[in-house]
Amino acid sequence: MGVAVDAALIGAWRTRVRRAAAHLGWNRVSMAERLHRGGTTLAISAPPDQLLLATEVNEWALCAALLERDPQRCLDLERSLVAAFRAARTESPPDGDAGPDPALEESAALARFAALAALEARPGLRSLLDAADRAELPFVLDDSALTLGGGIKSLSFPLDALPSASEVPWHALAGVPTAIVTGSNGKTTTVRVLAACARAHGWHTAYSCTDGVFLDDETLAAGDYSGPAGARIAMREPRAEAAILETARGGILRRGIAVNRADAAVVTNVSADHFGEYGIHDLDGLAEAKLTVAYALGPRGLLVLNADDPALCARAGELERRAGRAPRVAWFSVDPSGAALDAHRRRGAWICGPRGGHLQLELAHEGFDLGGIDGLPLSVDGTAVYNVANLAGAALAAAALGIAPGVIAAVFARFGAEARDNPGRMMRFERNGVRILVDYAHNPDGLKGLLEVAQAQRDGTGRLGLVLGHAGNRSDADIEALARAAADFRPDLIVIKENEQYLRGREAGEIPRVIRAELERQGFDSSALPFETSEVAAVRHALAWARPGDVLALPVHSTSARAEVLAMLERR
Repeated sequence: MGVAVDAALIGAWRTRVRRAAAHLGWNRVSMAERLHRGGTTLAISAPPDQLLLATEVNEWALCAALLERDPQRCLDLERSLVAAFRAARTESPPDGDAGPDPALEESAALARFAALAALEARPGLRSLLDAADRAELPFVLDDSALTLGGGIKSLSFPLDALPSASEVPWHALAGVPTAIVTGSNGKTTTVRVLAACARAHGWHTAYSCTDGVFLDDETLAAGDYSGPAGARIAMREPRAEAAILETARGGILRRGIAVNRADAAVVTNVSADHFGEYGIHDLDGLAEAKLTVAYALGPRGLLVLNADDPALCARAGELERRAGRAPRVAWFSVDPSGAALDAHRRRGAWICGPRGGHLQLELAHEGFDLGGIDGLPLSVDGTAVYNVANLAGAALAAAALGIAPGVIAAVFARFGAEARDNPGRMMRFERNGVRILVDYAHNPDGLKGLLEVAQAQRDGTGRLGLVLGHAGNRSDADIEALARAAADFRPDLIVIKENEQYLRGREAGEIPRVIRAELERQGFDSSALPFETSEVAAVRHALAWARPGDVLALPVHSTSARAEVLAMLERR
C-alpha cells in the first residue's frame, strides 16, 4: 500500500496486539518491529499451539491500525482480506472448520480469534512444554510430533496422541551435548570438525549440514539440511549421544531455530550475501539475524564469536538487551599479533587464535597448544586462513561440550588430510601435474579465500583457471561483486558456468550474462571467458585447458555435480 510507518502506527499496532492477547489469555506476548530498506517487519510471539492464529492477529492489528489512520484509503482492505481468505480456503481446503471470515471491527475480530483459538488449542502440548521448560529439558516440535529430550535420551510422540505430563518418564529424558553453527562462510567445515571432535571423544554424533544429516559415517538424509528440518532429524536420532547442527540464515528467518536449548553456538562470520531477502539489506541486519542463535543457549551455554568480524563485535554488546540476559561469550581470531583477543584475555574469557605460529586455546587463562598452524591439514600450509578461523571457533565450541583439548588437538592434526573428511570444501588433488581445488565458495569472501590458496599453489610459470557461477536468488549487484572478486586475482581462464540446479526463478543464461558483462568491464577478453551450460561441463572445460604446473579453482555447488566431478577426477 506504500504506507509510511511511523511511531504512531507502530503504537497502534502494538496496542491492538496487546488487547487481542489479553482477550485470548496469552499471558506472555512480546512484539518487535524492524524498519529496513525494503519496508517494516512486525513480529509477535504466541503460545506454541496458536501460531497460525498469531499470524491472523498480527495482520488484523496492522490492518485495523491502517484503517483507523486513513479510512478513505483503506475502504477495500477488509473486502480484500475476505477475498484472500476465501481463495486460500478454496485452493487448500482445511481439514476441519476454517472459522468465520476475517473482520476488522474489533469486537467481531476478537470473537473470531476466540473461535480459531479453540480450534487450534492443544492444552496437552502446552502442559508438556511447560513441564519440559521447568526441567530445563530440550524439545523439538513440528506439525506432526513432539520430541522431549535429545538423541539417545529422547522420546517422540505424535501430536494427535500426546501423553499427559504424569505419563512421561521424565527421569529417563535429558539433553545430549549440542552445538549450533551459523555464519556466512565456514559453517559446514566447522560442523564437520566439531563432529569429528565429538566422535573422537567417544560419542556417536548426529550432525546436519548442507550435504545432509549424518550419524557418524551413516547418511540419515541427503540434501541441504542446514535448516530446522535437519536439526530435527539429528536431535531425534535415537542412537545419537551428541548433536552438531548447521543453522543457515534462510532457515532462521523463515522458520526459526528448531532447538530450544544448546550448549554452544558458533557464529563464524558475516559477509555480504543474500541481501534483499526477508528484510536483510546490510551486514548489521545479517549479524542481528545470525546472533539469534544466542537465544537457544542454556544458562551455562557458550556463544563463540569471531573477534575479527566488525559487525559481530558491534552487535555482541546488545545481546543482553535483546535476549534478556548476557550469554557467556568466547572469542576467536586469526590475527597473529593477538591484538583482537587481548581485551578478552584480560577479562578471563575463553579465546582461541594464533600464537607463535601455533593455534592456542586459552580456557580462563590456561593455555593449550593445538598444533603448529602450517602443519594442520585444513590450513593448507597456512594459506587457508579462513580454515584456521574455522578450527579456532570449533575448538572453543568443542571445549564447551566437554571435549578435552588433547582430543581436539589430535583431531586437528589429521582432519582434512583425506578428501572424505570435508567433502566439497577445500578438497585438493593433483592430476597430471595440475593442482586442483574443489570447494563450495559461493560469495565474494569465500571465493577470495579459495583463490588466495590457489595463488599460493602456483609455481613460477603455472596459470590459474577458475569456474564461476552463482545462484539465481542473488541480486545482480551480488553477482557482479562475485565477478569482481574473481577479477582481482586475474585468472588466465574463467569458465562461466550455469548453476543449472540453482536458477531459482532466473532464466537460463541470465546469470552468466551478468557475470560476463562485469568481467569484461574489469578488462577480461571474451576469449578468456568461455561459457558452459552446466557445472560438470565447466569443470571438463577447465580440465581440458590445464597443463602441468597450472592450478584450477573449482567451486562446485550441487551435490550431484560434485559427485560427478569427483568421479571424473578419480578416473583421471
